[in-house]
Amino acid sequence: MQHRDLSGSVLSGASAAATENYIAAVEAYHCFAGDAGGLIEAAIADSPAFTMAHVLKAYLHLVGSNAAAVQVGVEAATTALSLPANDREQGHLAGLQKMLSGEYRAAGRIFEDLTIAHPKDALGLQAGQLMDFLTGDSRMLRDRIGRAAPYWDQGRPDYHAVLGMLAFGLEETGLYDRAEAAGRQAIELQPRNGWAQHAVAHVLEMQDRRADGIIWMRADIDAWTRESFFAVHNWWHLALFHLGLGEVEEVLKLYDGPIWGAKSDMAFDLVDASALLWRLWVRGIDLGNRWNELADVYQARADTLGAYAFDDTHAMLSFVGAGRTDAIQALLETQQAALKGPGDNASFTGEVGLPVMEGLVAFGAGNYGLAVERLRTVRNRSARFGGSHAQRDLIDLTLIEAATRNKDHDLRRALIAERAVALPSDETASIFGRAA
Repeated sequence: MQHRDLSGSVLSGASAAATENYIAAVEAYHCFAGDAGGLIEAAIADSPAFTMAHVLKAYLHLVGSNAAAVQVGVEAATTALSLPANDREQGHLAGLQKMLSGEYRAAGRIFEDLTIAHPKDALGLQAGQLMDFLTGDSRMLRDRIGRAAPYWDQGRPDYHAVLGMLAFGLEETGLYDRAEAAGRQAIELQPRNGWAQHAVAHVLEMQDRRADGIIWMRADIDAWTRESFFAVHNWWHLALFHLGLGEVEEVLKLYDGPIWGAKSDMAFDLVDASALLWRLWVRGIDLGNRWNELADVYQARADTLGAYAFDDTHAMLSFVGAGRTDAIQALLETQQAALKGPGDNASFTGEVGLPVMEGLVAFGAGNYGLAVERLRTVRNRSARFGGSHAQRDLIDLTLIEAATRNKDHDLRRALIAERAVALPSDETASIFGRAA
């Protein structure tokens, strides 16, 4: 007997019980909360030849994790590739194979074609949007979901997931009102959808609605933190709202608690920790031993660096902040090797990552003129190494501070005026409150 997922697609190698666990695991993956790993292990234990169960296990482990988790993902992908698969599943396997080789753009194109053919495949949409995030393709963050939208309505149980993805795509393309509406609707349907929660947070961040952001994030903390593997990033968003209001003590409290208290070595969690510390550091905030604690974790996982320039840039933040000269030099050498490496990371590194890291190193050394030169060169193309607008804003904030310390008053004035066009307030002037 054939068993099907919520899209109506046949699941190769699945029993009824395994299908039930798989559907629940996919729902947890959509929400970034719940026991997705345990559910998928139960599905595999029941049906070892369940192709999509191994695919989902790979998706859960390959990106944003640590070395041990990545290895689990590689093994799951290898198993999936050895199993029988129907046409739709072949699309997932082809995309997964490109992910394994670091060809994220090619994987994104495969997932694009997959969901053009199967627009009700919410897992395919999510896998594709992840590739768009890794490659900084804001238009595809929106458009791959928009293409599928006519096939979705509120009667479908996973409609909230598509709304959450659409919300993030709309936000990254500046369609803020529509993004906020879609994200809020997603949360009404499924309060535990951490991706939709984060999409609305991005809107409020980009619109400088700091007080609204705090209200949004604190309204139902349990919903987006309980059993969540995305909670650290959403705590980071809350911290940014407090930082924008100058509430530094609250930011440090959040950093020491839910953001870094567990000292996670997961890549995405480390990115949030280093990015928040850097924003505090360029303001001249005394961080005590926090940089050293973070740099210790990054150095302990040095063998994972060189695979993704966006993550490596955040490692560099910690090394510069902690004054780790040897680690800085080693990471710069790792980037030189990455320029000759396989997959898309060579271009991520050459076009964006290495110049940004050189700018950060120059900033830390007090060579603000060189920092300005490096960061100005790259900031308009920084999306090419992934991340969101909110995350990449660190480059512009550092550039403004470097120009200020370099006494380049004309450039500083121009950069602040530029931001005033995009923001509804003079938030930047309050951050860098020095006379021009």
